[in-house]
Amino acid sequence: MENVLGLLKVKIIKGLSLAVRDITDSDPYLVIKMGDQKQKTRIVNKTVNPVWDEELSLSVVDPNLPIKVTVYDHDMLSKDDPMGDAEFDIKPFLEALKMPRLERHPNGTVLKRISPGRTNYLAEESSIIWKDKEVVQQLSLRLKNVETGEVEIELRWVHLQGCKGL
Repeated sequence: MENVLGLLKVKIIKGLSLAVRDITDSDPYLVIKMGDQKQKTRIVNKTVNPVWDEELSLSVVDPNLPIKVTVYDHDMLSKDDPMGDAEFDIKPFLEALKMPRLERHPNGTVLKRISPGRTNYLAEESSIIWKDKEVVQQLSLRLKNVETGEVEIELRWVHLQGCKGL
């Protein structure tokens, strides 16, 4: 625990217009990886617009490691088919966490905006906001290596007792 900076809560909200990998739909689930950590959502059957609304957690040791998101189509009789992937960087989120006197900001204050660009997978502008006494980032990620699809996620931070912190 001494090398852990804190816990990143990654809420996997939903997928939008994901690729069809079965005859008319897919059975998608999502995997997030950071370094050697790996978490996955449940499978949502027969849809290309899954709502997971699931919270996964990653222990942050190295804030420079990107987080990789991969969506798969679950198959019973063969290997699961990839349905696209994306990566995101948590450095802007962690920088916002370090801002002085966050508690003085009114609820809903936008602390930072990140525009979509060639160096990220954002489908639209991502806002890091002060919401209900915590820093929250909402991301809409455009999946690569696939014909179509986006994933919406939300980041929150948990300070852990006994960790070295940020």
